Amino acid sequence: MATLILVRHGRSTANTSGLLAGRTPGVALDERGAAQAAALPGRLAGIPLAAAVSSPLQRCRETLQPLLDARPGLPLHVEDRVNECDYGDWSGRKLAELNDEPLMEVVQAHPSAAAFPGGESMRAMQDRAVAAVRDWNARIEAEHGEDAVYALCSHGDIIKSLVADALGLHLDLFQRIHVDPCSLTVIRYTRLRPFLVRLGDTGDLAALAPRETAGNSGAAEVGGGAGAP
Repeated sequence: MATLILVRHGRSTANTSGLLAGRTPGVALDERGAAQAAALPGRLAGIPLAAAVSSPLQRCRETLQPLLDARPGLPLHVEDRVNECDYGDWSGRKLAELNDEPLMEVVQAHPSAAAFPGGESMRAMQDRAVAAVRDWNARIEAEHGEDAVYALCSHGDIIKSLVADALGLHLDLFQRIHVDPCSLTVIRYTRLRPFLVRLGDTGDLAALAPRETAGNSGAAEVGGGAGAP
């Protein structure tokens, strides 16, 4: 099946202000985030992307724009199911202030039981994101073959929940996973199980480029050692 490159959006104005942005409109990349996005085409150079998929929020679209500019033929698809978690009444509030909320302890220690007032539960967030990725895996493979690679730009909690699913971890453990702004996380999906190939990578991904191998021209080598995909 497909190889998925998960891109967390670049650093945003909400990140630097200590706000829980959620789906608040108008949250853009800050100066550093724009620089991170500008570096994305170089980091992915040599990776033949079949498509780009994005959360509908501005900061994700801005993160992908330099990549789209560098690859005029790369199709962009907006996917509502990888939108940020709906934090409801918490959206736009200071994280320091939210730390005093009793629910924050549940969010950190028992997220599968957490539901945001006026918003969604973390279980619902993971369910929709996983369903979206499964659907896109099938579509990308059907259109481009089982060695196809595509990029999906989303948000920290979404990416962490997808990694937890790929590793077979309960959602209650997903807070142990960390992904920095504009980091790249790579999951190779196969018929039997996914393989986590990169987690929160902020460097070069040249090793993911397809290489000529004996008896398997153009196959992507995305891992090494026993049990690698």
